[in-house]
Amino acid sequence: MEETPLADRNTQVPAPVDKGPWTLVKEALHGTEQDLTRLPLGRAIFLLAVPMVLEMCMESVFAVVDVAFVGRLGAEAVATVGLTESILVLIYAAGMGLSIGATAMVARRIGEKDTERAGRTAVQAIGLGVVISTVLAVAGIVFARPLLAALGGSPWVLEHGVGYTRVMMGGVVSILLLFLINAIFRGAGDAAIAMRVLMLANGLNIVLAPCLIFGWGPFPELGVVGAAWATTLGRSAGVVYQLFRLARANGRLQVRREHLALEPATMLAMLRLSSAGMVQALVSTSSWVVLVRIVSSFGSTALAGYTIAIRITMFALMPAWGLGNAASTLLGQSMGAGDPDRGAKAVWLAGRYNLMVLGAIGVGFFIFAHPLLGAFTTDPAVVDAGATALRIFSLSFLSCAYGMVITSAFNGAGDTRTPTLIDLGCLWVLELPLAWVLSHPVGLGVVGAYWSVPVAFAVMSVLGIVLFRRGRWKTRVV
Repeated sequence: MEETPLADRNTQVPAPVDKGPWTLVKEALHGTEQDLTRLPLGRAIFLLAVPMVLEMCMESVFAVVDVAFVGRLGAEAVATVGLTESILVLIYAAGMGLSIGATAMVARRIGEKDTERAGRTAVQAIGLGVVISTVLAVAGIVFARPLLAALGGSPWVLEHGVGYTRVMMGGVVSILLLFLINAIFRGAGDAAIAMRVLMLANGLNIVLAPCLIFGWGPFPELGVVGAAWATTLGRSAGVVYQLFRLARANGRLQVRREHLALEPATMLAMLRLSSAGMVQALVSTSSWVVLVRIVSSFGSTALAGYTIAIRITMFALMPAWGLGNAASTLLGQSMGAGDPDRGAKAVWLAGRYNLMVLGAIGVGFFIFAHPLLGAFTTDPAVVDAGATALRIFSLSFLSCAYGMVITSAFNGAGDTRTPTLIDLGCLWVLELPLAWVLSHPVGLGVVGAYWSVPVAFAVMSVLGIVLFRRGRWKTRVV
């Protein structure tokens, strides 16, 4: 489809940027009703990226809040949170995998202007999410203690921390649905709704966490287990709000009563598309599990420092994921509208924006590593260990800039196989063996494990750029 001339676009679609940048920011936060496939690319990326970046930051706030409060209970409590997060990678993998399929299919239908099929697709995605998360929740509750032991949990963790793990695993339905339904909103272009969902969930978590951990006011003092209850209750409230918004008769995507019937063919198509996405997410997130196992062999102090450093790092990468999600949505909708070249231009533009953002964050982390760690723990040894990890991780930010956007773009086009193979090669074939070799045979200790991260991400980004330029993703049918 030939791109509409700028004059025609401005006639058919309001141009809020002409009224000033603050007007555009307000529109992005409130939610735009404009056709994203017809707006100038810079404006479309901005309207999507602002709420998506904030959404990703809000998702990471869950982990940062938990560590901030739990850090005052000691290194063993922080280690409990870190080990449990390593177990939760299965849920995150399922959620991200289904999210990839849901975003790609919904975005394609919205680009085709087929809102009926978009609504039915959303229902199938939610149905799959409920089934998968229920199975994972039961398994996690039953096997919480053996899993913690297998990851190298200390006797304190196995005795006092297992309750935290069981509560978190019991709430995986809310974790997965929060991921999944927000992905549906993003695919439809309703990024502001997804942002508000996470603001609500995080607001409750921030209020409840200290109350339940330390027993403030009428609340019981639950210690580290209180952090799990606060997170689970906050996420559950977010899911309730998501369902409410899907049922409302406004927005780009509505789920009506007639959409509620399950469609095996659509569910199977989504499962096929999402299965590669699940493997992709599992490969990516499980690599952190193996890395945390290597780090845990150097003691609880190293593990606590790593846990805080990786939480800070993941929080910093949220803007990158937000820009990647914006590119993914625009690429999927552009392909649905018959204009993949416009989608490709959006990807490269988002990559340039990401390079500037992550470059600045990386410099700040390298310079202020110690003060950042000190905000989460008062243990000098943990601060030193975490600052070393944070500085090394920050060196990968520049290579991550284009790599993360391009990975999201492949997924938005429905090509989940290519980024899965890239992740498998760079993380499992390169990063993890390198981490073990540098930390043990070479004798660099825990620092050697950290250095494997920037090496792997640099190779990953180069491969992604080369393969995206080949353009085979343009032939994907969703």
